[in-house]
Amino acid sequence: MTGSTAAALETPLRVGDVALPNRLYRAPLLECAGNGPGAVDALVDALEPAAAAGAGLVCQGATIVRPEGGCAAPGMTRVHDPDFVADLERLTEAVHAHGGRIAIQLEHGGLRSMETWHHGHRDANPGLEQLAVSEPPLPLRVLDRAGFLSYDPRVLSTDEVYDLAADFGRSAAYAADAGYDLIHLAGANMGIVQQFLSPFYNRRDDEFGDGVRFLELVREEIRDRAGDVPVTTKVPAETEAPPFVRRRLTGADCVRLCQRLEAAGYDALVPVSGSVFWDMSVIRGEFPARSWRDDRFRGGYAAAFGSRWRAALVALANWVESLRYGFEPAWNADLCGRVRERVDVPVFCEGGVRDRGTIDDLLGTACDAVGMARPFYAEPRLPARLLGAAGDGATGNDAAGDGAIDVPPAAVACENCNNCVVPQASGESGICRTPSVLRRVGERRRAGEYDRDADRSAADP
Repeated sequence: MTGSTAAALETPLRVGDVALPNRLYRAPLLECAGNGPGAVDALVDALEPAAAAGAGLVCQGATIVRPEGGCAAPGMTRVHDPDFVADLERLTEAVHAHGGRIAIQLEHGGLRSMETWHHGHRDANPGLEQLAVSEPPLPLRVLDRAGFLSYDPRVLSTDEVYDLAADFGRSAAYAADAGYDLIHLAGANMGIVQQFLSPFYNRRDDEFGDGVRFLELVREEIRDRAGDVPVTTKVPAETEAPPFVRRRLTGADCVRLCQRLEAAGYDALVPVSGSVFWDMSVIRGEFPARSWRDDRFRGGYAAAFGSRWRAALVALANWVESLRYGFEPAWNADLCGRVRERVDVPVFCEGGVRDRGTIDDLLGTACDAVGMARPFYAEPRLPARLLGAAGDGATGNDAAGDGAIDVPPAAVACENCNNCVVPQASGESGICRTPSVLRRVGERRRAGEYDRDADRSAADP
């Protein structure tokens, strides 16, 4: 934000007409709650602890705006049904009771949907087509012919793009009525919004050949249907795409996109670097060997990828990616800082933020609010440890050489091993499964480090 100065993590922040009590947020994660009878209870169980522990904003993970198709992973929640979304008021009230604010992330997977990559899902739903911005790019068609992916795309007509934007607007209106404070669009991670923005995917010759036009239309639909609810979106830079990908969004492109989205009425922006493919540029860290070897999940992997040998090839590709996309602290900080110099709406930074010292360094220079995602799988009440803590900038080290990382009090327990993520492909929930992390969390819980003297006041800051 041009001309602004550094702010403490505990300082309130205004996004549109909504005041966040502080600048720490739980970034969107897959809750794997679905839409069944226990879905709302599962979402309350997953999200309320972050608010109770003091997070200024809690972001519900990606939800799908249509009744079928579009899910990028098993267990995603759909928000096309106003009756179901109305019941989510129990979740928003639970967050508000602790003085927090809550956002819902809206998405459609497009070419990244399960009907592309999940063999069991395709077999169970043979009539589903992928929604496509344009014909799939050549590298994806090659993977289709090799049998690793399966494309039967429906390239959206101009009228159908308008219909899709209206679906985003309707779901946003249902959410606003249910008490959600912000609408968060899944503008990255290779979902359909990124597919509109990306020159790798978008080869259209109508008005939506300029991918920003789709996001402008979605913003108009939300304003018309949901009123003044603030809207934010992730904005991709495809800087991590393999060298053979010539058409991609550069960092400079991301900055320009953010400027145009601010002009279109977006109330906050989340710049993120990544690829044009669904790979480990999104979840940088270690190769999740423990999860790939776990016998409990092998049957699920085989069902998802078509066979055990195909699952083994996916694991091999995962290992190769881990060599390229190792963990990098605060990997989006530079990009966020570049955007913040050019826009006057709040910039949110997430990706590889793991300790209070880094948070303090980022605020007011690279961004206006800081988010974490995977660490919440291990520590649902993580904010209680970070808010009010002294920033020491430390990220932990294996001083004893026994594989256990000695983490200072102002840092997360997460070891970036990604063993929480891979089992989601087989339909498992996103939870921490790493013994050394779970031991550390247990010790902190027994020491009362996740306790707060009292919930924050629910009064508007």
